[in-house]
Amino acid sequence: MRQLKPLILLAIVILAVAMWNRHADTPRTIAPTPTHAGGELATRAPQGAEAGDTSGDASLPMQAREMVQRINRGGPFEHSQDGAVFGNYEGLLPKQPRGYYHEYTVETPGARTRGARRIVTGGTPPAEWYYTDDHYRSFRRFEVAR
Repeated sequence: MRQLKPLILLAIVILAVAMWNRHADTPRTIAPTPTHAGGELATRAPQGAEAGDTSGDASLPMQAREMVQRINRGGPFEHSQDGAVFGNYEGLLPKQPRGYYHEYTVETPGARTRGARRIVTGGTPPAEWYYTDDHYRSFRRFEVAR
């Protein structure tokens, strides 16, 4: 029994470290979308948006709102990847058939690369809108007035 104590202690430490790492690596999920009492999606204009504004959530960065307008106009886009199919490999967005989601670069002032900010749309024309500022580690759904 005396020889088993170090092995048991080691097993407990390994298990604790594995659980800690698993918790730290757990991806964050998208923020819930507001719903009405009946459960359907709310489609009201975002707070702070003016009537007729189709640029999306007023809490988005200015560059994201500008990209929403470009997406709605069909361009122009500065990066060849804009409009490309987004694979949802992280599994954070609702499961849909391949080709449902498309990604667009949201410019980051001062960045020498595309940066980490993206808008991902769902459907053609877009029926769902998501914003990420951490390169697909988390998403926030937002509404665009039609």
